[in-house]
Amino acid sequence: MASHSLWKQCASSGKHHLITHSQNSVATHWKPSAFLRTHIAAFSSFRSDNNSNNTAAPRRPRTFDSTSHRNKPVAVNPRLDTAHLSNSAPAVRDWDKKNLIGLSLDQLKDELKSISGVKSYTAGQIWRFLYQRGATSIDEMLNIPKSIKDELNENYTINYGRVVSDHVSPTDGTRKLLVGFKDPKAMVESVFIPMNGPRGTQCISSQVGCSLACTFCHTGTQKLLRNLTPGEIISQYMIPAKDYGDLPLVKNVQRNVSNIVFMGQGEPLYNWRNVKQAIEILTDKDGIGMPKSKITVSTSGVAPGLAKLAELGGISLAISLHATNDNLRDEIVPINKTFPIKVLMEACADYAKKMESCNRDSQRITFEYVMLKDVNDSFQEARALADLLRDIPSHVNLIPFNPWPGSQYVSSPRDHIVGFSRIIENLGVPTTIRWPRGLDVMGACGQLKSTYDQEKLTQK
Repeated sequence: MASHSLWKQCASSGKHHLITHSQNSVATHWKPSAFLRTHIAAFSSFRSDNNSNNTAAPRRPRTFDSTSHRNKPVAVNPRLDTAHLSNSAPAVRDWDKKNLIGLSLDQLKDELKSISGVKSYTAGQIWRFLYQRGATSIDEMLNIPKSIKDELNENYTINYGRVVSDHVSPTDGTRKLLVGFKDPKAMVESVFIPMNGPRGTQCISSQVGCSLACTFCHTGTQKLLRNLTPGEIISQYMIPAKDYGDLPLVKNVQRNVSNIVFMGQGEPLYNWRNVKQAIEILTDKDGIGMPKSKITVSTSGVAPGLAKLAELGGISLAISLHATNDNLRDEIVPINKTFPIKVLMEACADYAKKMESCNRDSQRITFEYVMLKDVNDSFQEARALADLLRDIPSHVNLIPFNPWPGSQYVSSPRDHIVGFSRIIENLGVPTTIRWPRGLDVMGACGQLKSTYDQEKLTQK
């Protein structure tokens, strides 16, 4: 199919991004302004001139299919090429102003009550500018009266935070961001993982630091500083969505940031009020419109929180399990002392039953199992794991340990992990090996922030 290419200038960074859409879908869903038509014509001429040179296109980095034991290489989609990206968040100016990003629609309506001239539909207009068009300044809201925009500018801002560090793996395309917010110590990691085809998963954080102290997790070495706000959570999606051309939204076009997982720093269910509001904004059909089935919340085992997650109806659940008996899990996942395996499995069974009316993906629970050599990787553990999950709609993700400085663990050997996987599959539980990604960009959760903090201490 012929393609139609548009140049879009990112208002925040001043960088140009090439966005490719189906010609038919653009003609059906989007009409360029006269200004853009001029630039489209200029770019088409430029492209024709360059194509006539018959110069070989540069080779793009390659990524790996983490859903296959074969680790089959696939080409990174050109729309996910991050070589041209730099500080992609809007310029940070007004930390003391209230951020429009993260307000619910009802909260936005309440904020507008004090502004004269606001109509009943004004909140909806602003909402669509924020989340469908990806406006990064109030002045970009063209159909909002100037008098209202002036008042908004006095007290409000659109702020995604600031990109403190931005690393892209040249080997697999994984992009790891360190995003900072108002208080200097409030920095969190957010990782984009390219998948096969024009899509990828954004792994986002819910807290600054973590209180659970899982022994294999680098974030566990960092103290919990505070919960993230809904705006700080959503911003971790907005930054890559802007960079990869998902905003403004175009109907019937595959999103590059197609999945969101709450698997970054922090325990999402210990910041449930803010995580819930962020999910409701992300899935709002008049806004970002992310399908619920494309969002996964991962918990280390806060059993009572599963019932609250079920109330959202359709969000996928992942359990950070890592052991099949209480003695071992008490050691490597200390929250097990509060919610032991039996209690957790009962909560999982209840969750699956409540999800029967939703799609199959939401009913099936993913169980994450990090492979630690000579700790939890015996073949006896594999059989115990399959037996534990036999009566629950489940899928096991085996995760080779991603080493970090000072860790007491090493990863199980590759062949041993494959054998562990085959035992579980032969006993009837679907299993995937998630081969490591982003090793060269400090992919272990919490590692990038610790490295940044250490560098700052060294510079003093």
